[in-house]
Amino acid sequence: MFKRRTPEAPPNPPQVVKPGGKGRPTPKRRDAEKLRRQPITAPANRKEAYKKLREKQAAERAKVRQGMAKGSEEHLLKRDKGPVRRLARDYVDSRRTVGSYLMYGMFAIVLLSMLPIPIARLLVLFAPPVLLFVVFAEGILLSRGIKRLAAERYPDENAKGVGMYAAMRAMQIRRLRIPNPRVKIGEKDKV
Repeated sequence: MFKRRTPEAPPNPPQVVKPGGKGRPTPKRRDAEKLRRQPITAPANRKEAYKKLREKQAAERAKVRQGMAKGSEEHLLKRDKGPVRRLARDYVDSRRTVGSYLMYGMFAIVLLSMLPIPIARLLVLFAPPVLLFVVFAEGILLSRGIKRLAAERYPDENAKGVGMYAAMRAMQIRRLRIPNPRVKIGEKDKV
């Protein structure tokens, strides 16, 4: 007598699609948890976990180092990426520069300073500033040359800092340059 009567609901109510909805019903929690669960493959102890982590990191570093040495774009640092920087590397690597022999020259000067000969001592006094001046002047000439060449070949690319990049690469010992040189000394046709 006091029961409230409700109209009978249809057996399959129509699905109302909300605008911006995901278009499917939300899964039950137990079903979602089953999908997330995966077998645990954790190491037996902390020492083993660190060992696996170090091995993984070492393999990743070796892969990146090898990619940088080859010059592949995805492994290069931001300062080395782009066609203008590749042109600058090839421009410097195709020349024999005084800057690449700077360390050898400084080592020779240190050895000369140990000799008790007065002329050697005089040479040790004047050689370092002269050598540094020559390297500085060479860097300015390389910088101007690469800026001009980059403006001709890649007018739409950003060439900011390419002169300093080329000058600094010219001061590195050729075998220690990263990315490795792609051109041989004297090869002008690739540049």
